[in-house]
This record gives sequence, C-alpha cells and structure tokens, in this order.
Amino acid sequence: MVSDPASKGRRKFLTGSATILGASLGTSFTPFASFTNSSLYAGQKKAGLNIGYLPITDAAPLLIAHALGFFKDQGIVVPRPVMVRSWNVLTESFLAGKFDLTHMLFPIPVWMRFKHRMPVKVLAWDHTNGSAVTVRGDSDIRGFADLGKKTIAVPSWYSTHNLILQLGIRAKGLKPVIKPTHAGLKSDEVNLLILQPSEMPPALLGKKVDGFIVAEPFNALAELKFKARIMRFTGDIWKNHPCCVLVSHERVVKENPVIVQKAVNAVVMAQSWCEAHREKAAVILGSDGQGYLPVKSNVLKRVFTGYDFKEYLSGPLPRPVMHPLWNTTRIGFQPYPFPSSTEYILRQMAKTTVQGDNSFFHNLDPAAAAADLVDDSFVLKALDETGTFDSFYSSKIEKPLSREEIIEIN
Repeated sequence: MVSDPASKGRRKFLTGSATILGASLGTSFTPFASFTNSSLYAGQKKAGLNIGYLPITDAAPLLIAHALGFFKDQGIVVPRPVMVRSWNVLTESFLAGKFDLTHMLFPIPVWMRFKHRMPVKVLAWDHTNGSAVTVRGDSDIRGFADLGKKTIAVPSWYSTHNLILQLGIRAKGLKPVIKPTHAGLKSDEVNLLILQPSEMPPALLGKKVDGFIVAEPFNALAELKFKARIMRFTGDIWKNHPCCVLVSHERVVKENPVIVQKAVNAVVMAQSWCEAHREKAAVILGSDGQGYLPVKSNVLKRVFTGYDFKEYLSGPLPRPVMHPLWNTTRIGFQPYPFPSSTEYILRQMAKTTVQGDNSFFHNLDPAAAAADLVDDSFVLKALDETGTFDSFYSSKIEKPLSREEIIEIN
C-alpha cells in the first residue's frame, strides 16, 4: 500500500518545500516538488514505458505481459520491470518519475488523488481476490469472532486488506484499535499493525503477531513453509473484489494516449492468458523460472491453482471457504474497474480505522470521485482491440459493464 498517510513515527509528505506525505511503511516519500518537476511532466512524448512492481502475485499481469512479449507485440519498448521491496519505495519511485506504470493497492491512489491532490489515474484492475487472513496452524482462531485480544498485521492502512479485515471484525462486535504492541487489549479489541508483506510469515512463526492479512504468495508460503492455516480467503468475503489496480500519471495518460493504450492492451492480453494458463504462469514467474518473483514455482502454483475445496471446506465452521457456489478462484484476473466497487471502497474507507486523518473521505461524493479517479476508456478499448471480452465476461453483460457487489462475512 502506499505510504499510508500517517503511521506513528513516520514522516509526513512535503507539499512544495515543507511538508512530506507520511509513509505508513516507515520512510518518507519523494517531495511533491520533485514529482512535478520530473521528465514525465515536461511535455515530452514517450517512446516506451518503465514499470515497477512489488514481488507479489498481484503484479502477475504486468510481468506476464513482459515475459511473453505482449508489450513488444504492441510495438512499445518496455524494459524488464523493476522489482522493489516495499510499497513506499514503489510509490516514491512512481512519484519521482522512475516508473510510468505500476500496480498499487486500490485505496492508495484514492488517498494520493483526493487527500494530496496528486494527478494519478487508475486505468484498470490488475487482478481480483488474491489475499487471505492467515493464522498459525496450532492457533484456535477459526474466524473473525476469535480475534478479540489478538494482534493482526496488515500491509497498509490504505489497503483493501485493512478494509476487509475491519468489515469482519466489526461484524462480530469487535473493535479495531491501533496500540503499541506492549499495551494491554480489552476482550473486544483487535490490535492492528503495519508489516511489509515479506515480514509477515516470519512474524507469525515468531509469535509476534497472531495473524496477518496480505496478498499472495505470502499466505501460500506460510502454509507450505511454516504450516500456517488460512482462516479466510478475502474473495470468499467480497466476491471477486479488486485489490491492486493499474496506475499511471495523469499527464502521461493525456500526452501519450497511444502508448498507454498499447500498454493496457498488453496487460489485458496477459490477464486473459493467466486465466487460461495458471500453472504455466506460476512456472514463468517463479525464481526457478524467469525469476520475476523471489519464490519457487511450487508456491506460486498453490496460489494460481490451489483453491482446493477438499482442504478448505473441511473442519469446523467457519472455514476458509464459506461460499463454494460463488465459483471464485484464489486469485483472478479481469481488467474492468467496475464503478460500484470503487464507490464501495470510498464509502467503506471512511469507516475504516487508520493511523492519521482520513476525514477527507467524508467530503467525497463516491460516484463523482470514482469518475474522477478512474479512466476506463483504455480498458474498454483494449477489450475490443484484443478480442478478450468473452474470456472475462458473459456475453449477456452490457457495456458499460456493471455488477452487484456481494459481501458476506459469515
């Protein structure tokens, strides 16, 4: 997630020469002045795009598009995407102009655009689902009702993970709090803290946290390496929810629409390919394949293909999967940014506990804000130009696309 606007002990964003936007992950962002003065904002036409990513399966469409030459097929130059290890470094690099295109946790560009007036645009969804709440294998935690007096790690205050976790906590009459780890908790309190995704499995093993909610492959890695247990898949709470989205600079979009269109075409083609070739995608991305992600393909295969009902529908209630009839997958790939989902995120983030001031959400009209943040014209054109519409959506669905948001905690 992008530096969340205000984790204790983190610096704040500089607007102009004095203020620095706070990073929820412990370091500051690039000053806003350097962002606006970057070459991306000098009115230069671009011959290609630079891409950055975090080593999580959320980035799979960007990585597969590069690995299989879909960017090249579209006639654009895209060097091998650059892997960075934290959300704040990815965000800082994006703001500084190092990256033209990247994936971000959906609430981050919301926070950037509406709290700090940064000209970012969401162009498409990068993936759906792809996250879970994970606990130790010997834990007695079965569901959200068991999280009282427990500490749960989230990757960012401004993340779909934090939003979904708190939906579950509140549904069971519990209260999310942010307290020092040594502070005592009441029976109805669930303490939240920020950890980098890669830090979560070791923290769970070392009993520094009671559980975590994060993107893959860290849930699968914890299962295979530390015998951890999935408490609940997030896609089984909010059906086919967005998590990471495709983000670019607004000026790049306006000044280089042809290049941006070709890039979105390539990503949409990669999403369609990933849906049809899940095991092959895992092999390509793994450290024993082309090395885009620093985990072996057996871990990624569990992410791409390991939604095993025999395993996840067994045992006492509640179970990791409570809605088998939803016909979802552990991680999915579809590009269209449904306005109903964006509006739901905007409404729910106003109710979500974060460190720092999130009152700006209360001043937003969800429909108007969604229309301002998201430009769906590129993905709609990509679905037509690449002929992939039917691989994602029923032919009965009309364009512009719409859907009902389904959320059930159980």
